Amino acid sequence: MADPYQNNVYHQGGGDPYGTYGEGGGQEGYGYQGESYPQEEDAASDATEGHDDEDQMYEGEYQGIPHPDEVKAAQRAARAKARQAQAGATELDELAEQYEDIMEDCGHGRFQWTLFIVLGLALMADGVECFVVGFVLPSAEKDMCLSNGEKGMLGLIVFLGMMVGAFIWGGMADKLGRRKCLIWALTINCVFAFLSSFAQGYGFFLFFRLISGIGIGGSVPIVYSYFSEFLQMDKRGEHLSWLCMFWMVGGIYASFTAWGIIPHYGWGFSMGTEFQFHSWRVFVLVCALPAITSLVGLMFMPESPRFLLENAKHDEAWMILKNVHDTNWRAKGQPEKVFQVTHIKAPKTQEDEFIEIQSATGTAIQRWAVRTLTLCKLLRLSTLFMAIIWFTMAFSYYGLGVWFPDMIKYLQQEEYQSKVKVFHRERVERFHFNFSLENQIHREGEYINDKFINIQMKSVKFEDSLFEDCYFEDIESTDTMFENCTIRSTVFYNTDLYEERFIDCRLENTTFLHNKKGCHLDIDEENDVLIYLVSFLGSLAVLPGNIISALFMEKIGRVKIIGELVSGCTFFLFLSFSQAAIIAWQCLFCGVSVAAWNGIEVITVELYPASKRATAFGVLNALCKLAAILGTSIFASFVGVTKVIPILLSCTALVCGGLVALKLPETREKILQ
Repeated sequence: MADPYQNNVYHQGGGDPYGTYGEGGGQEGYGYQGESYPQEEDAASDATEGHDDEDQMYEGEYQGIPHPDEVKAAQRAARAKARQAQAGATELDELAEQYEDIMEDCGHGRFQWTLFIVLGLALMADGVECFVVGFVLPSAEKDMCLSNGEKGMLGLIVFLGMMVGAFIWGGMADKLGRRKCLIWALTINCVFAFLSSFAQGYGFFLFFRLISGIGIGGSVPIVYSYFSEFLQMDKRGEHLSWLCMFWMVGGIYASFTAWGIIPHYGWGFSMGTEFQFHSWRVFVLVCALPAITSLVGLMFMPESPRFLLENAKHDEAWMILKNVHDTNWRAKGQPEKVFQVTHIKAPKTQEDEFIEIQSATGTAIQRWAVRTLTLCKLLRLSTLFMAIIWFTMAFSYYGLGVWFPDMIKYLQQEEYQSKVKVFHRERVERFHFNFSLENQIHREGEYINDKFINIQMKSVKFEDSLFEDCYFEDIESTDTMFENCTIRSTVFYNTDLYEERFIDCRLENTTFLHNKKGCHLDIDEENDVLIYLVSFLGSLAVLPGNIISALFMEKIGRVKIIGELVSGCTFFLFLSFSQAAIIAWQCLFCGVSVAAWNGIEVITVELYPASKRATAFGVLNALCKLAAILGTSIFASFVGVTKVIPILLSCTALVCGGLVALKLPETREKILQ
């Protein structure tokens, strides 16, 4: 039976500084050069000139502390021994161990931190995307005359786009490359986010936000897969958790910029009455900056060498690994350290282990379906567990994420309505109303020959009243209604009191002249500072959870962090009777849940092999967004109805997810396959 692997040897010779690539009969695995490196006498670098190996004494030698290189060698020997003892070990497992050894030699330094910032900005863009529509919706509602149904669709369309994007980009990243797909995903997000800021109609705005969501949907599965393949085993859990902090930064950035930009209506411009560019559109543009910055940074980053090895691009992978090694050790002040890898065993280009429908047959949807089903067959039980955990966590997290601010708005509205002023059977004749009316109910009143000029009406209701020979001019209203009223010989000039504001009213000899066109922004109602503050505090509360999970991910383990933290805090939400209590419990929930999210994302990366890692992450992340759509819809429907059902739903989901998480295998000491 033919060996499915070959030894790809990089022979270092005199003429070519990197040697030549070819098949050789060298030793198994990838080789390291000996103590003395075969260099030409005149090829010694200036950095090593004048240094003698015997003069460099390891300072811990006299204290009995083993040299770090000796520790690494012992760890590698232990892994090799364990592999030999494992009867089912394959040569693919050997490749994973070889790659782990290479990453240990490359070290963790400047290269990883640079990539950390670039990919962190892409993750930050994903966090911003989740907040954009929520912050602009009150303004866009008036700017584009949105109905309640249209508002609901706009709120869900982002998650729908991200769900589709996660599924598509995850699979493509395993086929075309992490870097290439992330660049395309961020480009689509930036272009359509820019277009959405200028869209004047609801249809175009909805479409552009959908495509923008499809673009940014690829960031999470690709970013985690991409970054994990540049990390050694003992750094992986910690630094993937630090990376998650950028999602929190995205929430803070969106809250802070919305707070600072949207209330400033003078920051926009208009071109006649057909094109309006208000401040909320400026906010949409500013929210694209993290994605743009990450996109620029990715132009200077290499492809994942692990992906390249999986696709038999050995030369390119070797050059990237050498660059990572040299970049890190130069930054540490040791430029004389030489990349010692001479050859890497890598799988041949062969057919995928999955039985897939080829591109010549079937449709794209069929190929994606087969790819997903065969992926589930690979790790049936673990994949089922992960699907349950992702779904339950997302259902509760995003559902409560909507329920918290909506409950605060509801409590504010209740407090506002409790202060309503009621006027009963008042008679006003020949009076000039030149002051605004707010939070009032007028019942069985009579208004004879009165003038309402250049005023605002907010939350005003006239019931069973009579208006005769009255004149309304330059009126701006919010939540103002006339119900079962009689209106005679009255003129409405340049007002937004449209005929639908008059419910069961008798209009006799009444004239509407030059009504205001379109919808108009209401400064007082939509720019409630408390809502921005709640989102800002909720994002900021994630910081302690991020720090704790990063510091203890390797010590406690992924499974315990998920299982113990995911189900512990929602019972306290029954104590949320006031706005302050809801804000406090929201902060606690966000801080605890982010630690569980970190564990979920790390273990997802570590469970699946490199050839299917982004695909699996994409499928699970798509399931997460589906749960987000269901959670936000269900939880929002109970606002003002009952508080018990949403909390019970979230508690049940989180407890189930936490118990299932305890059945997962621990992966903190597992080499990345």
